[in-house]
Amino acid sequence: MRKVLVFTLLIASVLCLQAQQTLTFKHAIKMGLENNLLLNQQKNLLISTGVNRTSSLLQMTPSVSAGGSVGRFDGNSFNQQRGEVVNGQVDFINGGLSASIPIFNGFNQINQYRQAASQNEAQLNFVMRTKQDVIRNVAFQYLTCLLDQQLLKIDQQNLETQKTQLNQIKQQVELGSRAEADLYNQEFQVRNAELLVVRSSNRLKNDKALLAQTLMIDPIVSFELEDVSWGADDYLVDNLAVENLNTTALQSRADLKQASSTERAAQLSYYAWRGRYLPNVSGFAELNSRYNYIHGAPDNRSFEQQFRSDNRQFNYGVSVRVPIFSGFSNRAQVTQQRVLFENARLATKNAEVRVKSDVLIVYQNYEDAKASFASAQAQLKSGELSYKMEKERYDLGISNIVQLTTAQQSYVKAQSDFASAQFTLMFQKLLINYATGTLQEEDIP
Repeated sequence: MRKVLVFTLLIASVLCLQAQQTLTFKHAIKMGLENNLLLNQQKNLLISTGVNRTSSLLQMTPSVSAGGSVGRFDGNSFNQQRGEVVNGQVDFINGGLSASIPIFNGFNQINQYRQAASQNEAQLNFVMRTKQDVIRNVAFQYLTCLLDQQLLKIDQQNLETQKTQLNQIKQQVELGSRAEADLYNQEFQVRNAELLVVRSSNRLKNDKALLAQTLMIDPIVSFELEDVSWGADDYLVDNLAVENLNTTALQSRADLKQASSTERAAQLSYYAWRGRYLPNVSGFAELNSRYNYIHGAPDNRSFEQQFRSDNRQFNYGVSVRVPIFSGFSNRAQVTQQRVLFENARLATKNAEVRVKSDVLIVYQNYEDAKASFASAQAQLKSGELSYKMEKERYDLGISNIVQLTTAQQSYVKAQSDFASAQFTLMFQKLLINYATGTLQEEDIP
């Protein structure tokens, strides 16, 4: 029983290790979103802008502070308790509580709060767009690795076919039914196929290393990629219209929302600085008290009597500050903020044009990818049929080795072109969602 349990645990650990070494498309996207450096940095900045927004809101509420001091006078000092100058050592304790509240400051703090809220909204949209950037980049690298795997399989199959054909030609040359030149030609084709396999293998390893770097995992650790099981219906979209894509993009693109929020924040900052031209009104209140102990005096009153009754003071009122002249410092700041606002407005217009351009480009690229996919399908069928017919003709002695090699190379190229067109179409489908700003982790099957 114990041996069976140990054997079961061993099998389970092996299966777990195999599961860890197989990287699925969805898991790759998840790892990219968790480990991406820029995305994590922007998330941290999002926390900072959220705290800044809360702080700007609380700046409009009363501010309260408490203070106190303990010390000793040695020499002449005026004593409020006696109402006379005392020469000697006097110990004292001061304590106070003060509060202030803004009443009117040219809507400066209100605009600062709105500015902070707009900055937080802009940062939130920046995080959302960065997530989409990560999904796009990881998807491109993952699909590139899958394409490399498919091309490697095609080259390996071609190598096996060439080796089988080499053995057949050897036998035919030994029997005298084929010229020896065919044997030399086929040996070259085998060596060339081996070279293609080595290059495809190296290309796959290099692209997997780049993917591992993007996902922040150790590139030394070997891992396999799970093939995607998408059908033609999953990445073929009919009745696409540029107008509809533009409408969706203008409503959903996070980078456009970010530019709009940044423009609004710059506008509110301009309004806030312009409010410094107006008078500033605030209310205040202070509660202070003091205790004195005169060394050598027989009639020192108690701490309770002095601090709670005799020396207690309560001040309150309203203060007004009217700006008259500040060396044009306010005017310079207002001018600078107005320029930043105008530049932000230009950036928003540029972002809107860029969104429309992105949609148009991705639409045209997708239509091109669909046409290329259909052409590659037809090319693959034609190449396969031509190779089979040429192989039969060569086996019957009707054709020569040059025609067979040409047909075989065309067939291998058709296989590679079809695989490339298939993965390009998959990626272009994701790019449509990216260009319209609707790309999400859930879109990855």
